[in-house]
Amino acid sequence: MNRYISDIDTVRLNPAGDGIEIIDQTKLPGRIHIETLKRQEDIWHAINILQVRGAPAIGVTAGFAMYLAALAISRDQTVNGNPDHMKKERFFTRLAAAKTYLNSARPTAVNLSWATQRMEDSAKKFFEENPAKDNLTTVLNTVEHLKAEALSIYEEDIATCRAIGENALTLVKKGDGLLTHCNAGKLATVRYGTATSVMYLGHEKGYGFKIYCDETRPLNQGSRLTAFELSEAGMDVTLLCDNMSASLMKSGAVNAIFVGCDRVAANGDTANKIGTSLLALAAKHYNVPFYVCAPTSTIDLSCSCGDEIVIEQRPSEEVTKMWFENPIAPEKIKVYNPSFDVTDASLISAIITEKGIIKGDYLSNLKTLT
Repeated sequence: MNRYISDIDTVRLNPAGDGIEIIDQTKLPGRIHIETLKRQEDIWHAINILQVRGAPAIGVTAGFAMYLAALAISRDQTVNGNPDHMKKERFFTRLAAAKTYLNSARPTAVNLSWATQRMEDSAKKFFEENPAKDNLTTVLNTVEHLKAEALSIYEEDIATCRAIGENALTLVKKGDGLLTHCNAGKLATVRYGTATSVMYLGHEKGYGFKIYCDETRPLNQGSRLTAFELSEAGMDVTLLCDNMSASLMKSGAVNAIFVGCDRVAANGDTANKIGTSLLALAAKHYNVPFYVCAPTSTIDLSCSCGDEIVIEQRPSEEVTKMWFENPIAPEKIKVYNPSFDVTDASLISAIITEKGIIKGDYLSNLKTLT
């Protein structure tokens, strides 16, 4: 039987409630493989090597990971059901260590630390407000609470992405040409995507969009993931290399650009996959609206501007030989390979969130959403 990614949530808790099921994106588009992650080391590795990627999907994964960490801690510390063995301090010390460890997998995507912090805060609040007869029972109840909290993050992601799509639809018209970069699609979230939610909802409603996908070197998320998922869904999709987008805009084929993001600073500067800022600069020159689709969980008001965003540096092999049968660069050549760049707020036409569309004075207007 054929398997389609449109029928599978990108990230979900397995039926037994003791593992995370993900679509392994390193195997796409050649093979759709569901990987089950249970150990913290495996979850960290999956995030780090991009088996699961995209800020919202990483956030959902992190929520489930914190629940699984709490579950493992409770099992490790329970000896013959002895309630005196389960110490509150020990439980939360180990949970905090799990949070720190998970956060180190991808430093730029704020959804990762947002989700782990939310889970830790929720656990502490629940523990204090719902005391049971002993620490053991309180901890076990807290673990069940964290499971429910993680499932809430999962459900919220689905609703958030659909709301972003509904808001974005107000900015386009039937038959428009829409350009996107990297993958801010279903594969970067649970369903719908952020930047692609307007495309999925438009497809449902018969808008007849013409979709253009940047290849997105060096990891080719645009070709391997976005072009794959949108074409599988039956949309009119054209793939282009990153350095062809300005030419496409000049031709008049592009009516709007929609991209996702990994972090929005307080002033509206936005970190997204490398190459996004070049796209925004070209869009400004050719007067093409440039829209950033951002769940409010991606907005980091503690970060004043883009200069404060930590940019992850990736291995040189991604540029010199990954995806190629033979190396395409001289051996031992120095390589500059940042995973993200920062698009200046002045280049962004609007930031589209699940709570509304923000334009103009981002420094003031973003505060109204969080």
